[in-house]
Parts: sequence; C-alpha cells; structure tokens
Amino acid sequence: MLPEQRLLNQNTSNSANNSSALNANQLASLQQSVADYSSLQLAWASGYLAAKSEQGQNAQLAPAPVAAAVAAKTLTILYASQTGNAKGVAGQLQKSAKAAGINVVLKNIADYKAKAIKNETHLLIVASTNGEGEPPDDAIEFHEFLLGKKAPKLPNLSYSVLALGDSSYEFFCKTGQDFDERLQALGAKQVSPRVDCDVDYDSDSESWTLSIVESLKDELTQADATLATVIDLPTAGAASQYSKQNPLSAEFSLSQKITGRDSAKDVRHIEIDLGESGLTYQVGDALGVWFENDEALVAKLLAELNFSGDEKVNLKVSGEVQELSLKETLISQLEITQTAPSFIEFWAQVSKDSKLVTVASDKNTAREFAGEHQIIDVVSLAKADIDAQTFVDALRKITPRLYSIASAQAEVEEEVHLTVGLVSYEANGDTRTGGASGFLAERLAEGQKVRVFVEHNDNFRLPQSDDTPVIMIGPGTGVAPFRAFMQEREARDAGGDNWMFFGDQTFTQDFLYQTEWQNYLKSGLLTRMDVAFSRDQAEKIYVQDRLKEQASEVFAWLERGAHLYICGDANRMAKDVHQTLNEIIQEHGQLSAEQAEDYLKSLRSNKRYQKDVY
Repeated sequence: MLPEQRLLNQNTSNSANNSSALNANQLASLQQSVADYSSLQLAWASGYLAAKSEQGQNAQLAPAPVAAAVAAKTLTILYASQTGNAKGVAGQLQKSAKAAGINVVLKNIADYKAKAIKNETHLLIVASTNGEGEPPDDAIEFHEFLLGKKAPKLPNLSYSVLALGDSSYEFFCKTGQDFDERLQALGAKQVSPRVDCDVDYDSDSESWTLSIVESLKDELTQADATLATVIDLPTAGAASQYSKQNPLSAEFSLSQKITGRDSAKDVRHIEIDLGESGLTYQVGDALGVWFENDEALVAKLLAELNFSGDEKVNLKVSGEVQELSLKETLISQLEITQTAPSFIEFWAQVSKDSKLVTVASDKNTAREFAGEHQIIDVVSLAKADIDAQTFVDALRKITPRLYSIASAQAEVEEEVHLTVGLVSYEANGDTRTGGASGFLAERLAEGQKVRVFVEHNDNFRLPQSDDTPVIMIGPGTGVAPFRAFMQEREARDAGGDNWMFFGDQTFTQDFLYQTEWQNYLKSGLLTRMDVAFSRDQAEKIYVQDRLKEQASEVFAWLERGAHLYICGDANRMAKDVHQTLNEIIQEHGQLSAEQAEDYLKSLRSNKRYQKDVY
C-alpha cells in the first residue's frame, strides 16, 4: 500500500471529529503533491513523514544527500502475472530479500508508473507470458511504454528478469525476453542473466532468487539501519495459509456428467467441500488441483521400458532430495500425460530413431508432436536402453491444473464447483485420458480427498459497480466462470444488464447448465442469451457468428460502458472472437482496423475486456 493510500484509509476510518485525521483539502493537497513521485520517492516520503510525526513539528528535514542514499538502497520488484504464478514467485523473492536486510518495494506492474523507471537503481522483474507471446493484461501499458520511443535511457539501472512460460508454446517466455532485451538496449546493466522457466519453475526460480539476493545483499544493505527501516512499505494483505506449495486436502463430494448420453463429449460438474478450512475465493478465480497419474497407465509405461517399478531413483520433493521407487515417482511426482518438446529431443537422442530425430530438429514440429503424444506413445515408437534415473531426469514434475471456478461463495458457501471436460482419445489401441481430468472424472470417488488451492485472478473480475452491463462469451467449458458471475450478481441483487453467448456442438446433448440459464432468463437477471450449436444444422455456427448477427447491439453495449469477457479455447475461439469484435467496432464505430484495435486495447487497459483462455 502506498503512503497516500495508507493516509486515505486512515482518514476515512477515523471519526469526523478526530483532529489527527487529514481534512478533505489537506488530503487532496497531499495526493496532488505525490502524484508524480516514483516508488523510491514515495518510499522516502513515507519515512520522512513517519520521522516528522515522531520528532514533532520542529523536526528538520534530513539532508538531501542522505535521502538520496537511502533511496538508492531500495530494491524494486515488479511482477507481471496472468494467473498468479509470477506474483507468487515475486512474493517469495520479496521475503528472501527482506530476510537478507534489503529494503524492498513490491508492486504489480499495473500499479507502477512506467516513467518512474528512470529513477530506479535496482529493479527485478518477474514476468509471465500470455497467449501467443503477449504480455499479461496487467503489463500491457508498461510493455508498450518500455518498447516505445518514449522509454528513457537507463545507464544507472541494475536489473534482472525471471521469465515464466510454457515450452509447449511457440513464443516461450517472450514477455520476459522483451523486457530483458529492451532494458539492455536502454543501457541498463544485468545483475544476473535472465532465466527462462518452464511450467515446472520452482527449482529454477528458487536458484535465481538465491543468486540475486546474494549478489545484491552487500550493495543494498549499506544504508544506516535507522534510516533504512522507514522505507519498508506494506505490499499485500494477509494471504491464505493454503497455496500451491501447501494445498488444502479437501473432500471430493460430487462428479456429475452434464452432457447427454449421445454427446461426443464427457463434461462433469464437480463439487468439492472446503469444510471449515476458511479457504475463500472470488468469482473469476481458478482452483488449482493436484492429481496423481493413472496406475494402469504407469504399469503400461513401466512394461514398455522393461522396468519393474521397484528401481530406486532420487528426486527433489518439497525442497529435499528423496529416494523413491520408480513406480511411486511416476504415479505421484512426474508428468506423463503431457509431453514437453524437450522430451522429444531427449528420446530422439537416446533412441537415435530417424523419425524422431527429424521431428526434434524442427521446434515447431516438435511442439506439435509433443502436444499429440503422451510419454508412453513416444517411448513405444522407438526403443532405447536407459536406466531409471536417466529416464526420471528427462521428465517434468507434475504441475497442478487450473480450472475456472464455476460457483460463487455467496451462493454455495463452503463449496467450490468446477466444470471439467474429460480429455479422452484413442491411441495405439488404448484409451488415453488427461492427467487431471481423468483423475477428477474417473478415478476419484466421492468422499476421497483432493489437494486444492485458490489461484487468484485479478485480471478476470466483475465490474466494481453492480449497475455496469456485462457481455459474457463462453462456449463449452468456458461457461464455468459465467455461472459464477451470475450467482454473484444474483446474490448482490445487481441491476446491471447481463448478456451471455454460449456455444457447443448440439442443443440436446451439450447445453451445459441449460436449466439454470433458462431460470436466469425467466427471472430477468439474464437480460439476453444467444446460443450457437455448431452441429445442429448443415452450416456450422459459432459464437463469433452470433456476435456478428448482433453487431450493432454489441457495439451499443460497449459504448454504454459494458465489460466484455471471454473464456475458453485460446487457439481458435478467442482469436476468432477478437477478430469479430475488431470488425464490429470498425463497422459501427466507423474506424479503421488499427483504430478498432486501439479501441480494444483501451478496453483491456481499463479492465473492460478480460480473457480467461487456455
């Protein structure tokens, strides 16, 4: 919390006759005075005001050189996070730096004034990459500024970047790479080389954090201790005791199929009982689910590799190297239902199979191949004689799956609901299922425990005003967060209009939560609903087609302040919807394609165009 925010909170919470509170004019004057301060200047001002209050009105201002010295000993950490991973890493980095005696200012990059970067001396950025190499929503403006013509030269800045990404995507860690390359071009000096982390980022991020703190400790702990304490700013509220590293063991209470008997899809409505854990969530958040691999699949994989499963291997678990059996490791610790391109390269090398060598030689081909094959499919294609430890070292650790929460606690209280599509397909004569979806839909029994945690998503939130209209576009399981939105708006007795676009294959088999949507329409909470069932007629119809049909009305809603949300498939649906929106804005706003894109960028910057895509 910045100093002016802290003073504002104090001012509004005190009674009107409290003489210690700022009056409205004083508060306005203070806010105007600090409006252009950098984070370092705000930190110094915070300390100065604290010292002033303790020493009395006659206290003298600290000499400018001392103030500058204290400011120079501050480390600024910025995080650019779409789903919360970068925020979590940045929080751990902050703790480590504070423990080493370093003064830290931690900020969401969206709350950072980009021009203030010219006043920084030490900056660390933890950045994830969104979609096809795009910056997270919170980082759009900072990214545009830093890569634009107005970015200042930064000869006095020392920095480093930790980039988070997924090597399964073409533009792996691109946002972090953009920041790193641009800061170097502006004259900043690397404290440590950029580290690019894959989905299993814990080990790499921990090593980077330790290295960075050790590198900066001596340089950033030279300030006088009495002065240093005044710039320690609070950065966040109390966090839940449950996290990715410390999940809640909750009761799995319901798995109900909500697609029809003849549907080509198996979609489950999942309910999990949080009991008296105190775990809370907001609509728009995701639930992280830890899972175990199918024992039958593990048995087949072991047989394919000629392992018994009793072989002992060493693996880092919860920060410590442990000796486990190979079977136990494959069930509970390692990813075998998703294949990384790096494993394709590894297996091509050890098997020397000509087909795999060809696939691995091209990164795009390797990514596509990895996306279509599980580990067992790859090792079945080509034989290789390796030991258990070598095989284990080539696999990625299991990472929890994130599911958009399909409920509002105002409605379901100590429960959390999910909408899970079972990943299932035939390969080599066997049925392959997704790791987490198969675990939730087929292998967990009601009453058993499942390890979960809440991943807060501040980039997918209902408008602050209940009177603001919203447009929701969520085909298939993308409907999940909008079910939560409607529950929340009903609980709030929100007056804003609500418009839902839903699509799937058939009306009779795939209309997820149909009765609930019909009831919302009947009550008037849902203003209108447009549906697109692609296989109910000769010509396929999708949600973007329904948007085109209602183009003038969609634009009218946007012009009167509607917030627009998209949830679902990132590769095709979200791109097609975005292009359709651009065309709608061009036509009805009488704008060029570039101007329409700027219109959409403005909506995103103002949190009026939000995506939860995967």
